[in-house]
Amino acid sequence: MVEEASARKVGAAAVLLAASVLLSRVLGYAREALLAYRVGAGPDADAYYAAFQIPDLLNYLLAGGALSVAFLPMYAARRSQQSGAGDSADQLLAVVLGTLTATAVIATAVLWWQAPSLIELQFPRFDADTQLLTIRLTRIVLPAQVFFVAGGIINAALLSKGRFRAAAAAPLLYNGGIIAGGLLLAPFTGTPVEGFSWGALIGAVCGPFFAPLIDARKRIVVRARIAPLDRRFLSYLWIAAPLMLGQTLLTVDEWYGRWFGALLEPGTVAHLSYARRMMLVPVAVVGQAIAAAALPAMSRLWAERRADQLNRLVAQTLQTGLALAIFAGAAFYLFAHEIVIAIYQRGAFTSQDTTAVAALLALLSLAVPAWITQQIITRAFYARSDTWRPMILGTVFAVAAIPLYITLGNAYGAVGLAMAPSIAMTANAVATVCLARYLHGAPNLGAVGSTLGRALLIAAGAVAASLGLFGLSPEWTAVVGRIAVFTLVIVGGTFSFGDRAVRSALVQPIAGIARRLKSGH
Repeated sequence: MVEEASARKVGAAAVLLAASVLLSRVLGYAREALLAYRVGAGPDADAYYAAFQIPDLLNYLLAGGALSVAFLPMYAARRSQQSGAGDSADQLLAVVLGTLTATAVIATAVLWWQAPSLIELQFPRFDADTQLLTIRLTRIVLPAQVFFVAGGIINAALLSKGRFRAAAAAPLLYNGGIIAGGLLLAPFTGTPVEGFSWGALIGAVCGPFFAPLIDARKRIVVRARIAPLDRRFLSYLWIAAPLMLGQTLLTVDEWYGRWFGALLEPGTVAHLSYARRMMLVPVAVVGQAIAAAALPAMSRLWAERRADQLNRLVAQTLQTGLALAIFAGAAFYLFAHEIVIAIYQRGAFTSQDTTAVAALLALLSLAVPAWITQQIITRAFYARSDTWRPMILGTVFAVAAIPLYITLGNAYGAVGLAMAPSIAMTANAVATVCLARYLHGAPNLGAVGSTLGRALLIAAGAVAASLGLFGLSPEWTAVVGRIAVFTLVIVGGTFSFGDRAVRSALVQPIAGIARRLKSGH
């Protein structure tokens, strides 16, 4: 059946991307551990994380982080046409690639020139030395955005053709570049963080740009044409405009952490950044992988006018992602202290830093289900080339959340800045699901509620059983016992009490591997 085939393809692609993200996060662990060892959580670490603020803003304004969202449905629609599909899709790719890359080059040059004033404006509490270091690091990592943008457009075309290898390889090469920079280049730079910054630039060239460029050979026609007034580019711009102009908590949460954290004591930005990067591990492995794998299939179903099948695929994907998100969030909440010790605590990263970051990670893990839900449900809109309504809703919540961040930050410091996203993101995700239900007639809120309730009960039982049998003892035998009990309860609870969508999601990858082994491939 077509619907089952689509679900299987999404599942297979999600497994590939999840494996890539997981391996990338392992490299990310090594990167963060090396950074913590060499730099710690002081002013230099604050400068390193703050240096990505202007590049991240540029990437966001060019929709670089969501190029597949804006470009893929348009490209897929042109490919699905009966006549002239190749020429039409190739022309769209050429004009978007050329015009957007040229825009990125010009914007990078302007921001490089204005970096001192922009850093002073955003981080006024940094001392003079930290501000100078932030400026220097910003100018190093800023050109990476050109390669992110150009590579992202090519990769979106590959995704439309069911090619996921470049998307899987890019983060591995990017993180590998940062690690290599921290290991090999740091001794030849003024401070260790400069080596990491040069590594980020090199990784961006090798991974997000060269990986899709190489995979595109003989598969898609890669040409560049600068034509900002071309109707094809203007059509793309209409869909991408909300992603450029709107702000959602998926993005601005990190900005808020940097801006408001920089107003608190030194090290706050670093502590929040370390914790947030750990929280994003399950978000990426589950949410990013599922959402990226599902969007091409959803876009094809919409282009082929199969709205009912699209709605069923959205519901199944959301239920699976939500349950896995709850299990992952519970795991990070339970093992926050052990995770931070394993990844960070060595060298310049002290036990006091561990205590602070672990507390923040435990709070941020409560936002994981909402974060993943938001990533998946917005694809139901993006597959329909509807970027305006979810982005407007997200912008409203992003702006409305500012007083929450300020209030909680002033009252509880870094802890408050970790509590705020859990509250705000949950409200945003619930509102987006309800909007999708109102506009599309899906997902079924009863089915989603059932998945939510079952997964919460299973996760709560796993946490309670783990703590009841082994407590919070730091002894390694107790830690291993907690992991074993937690895993057994999650797996057993899912197969005995979980809903069908989640059970199928767990069984399908195992069945696929078994089929491959049986067939000898």
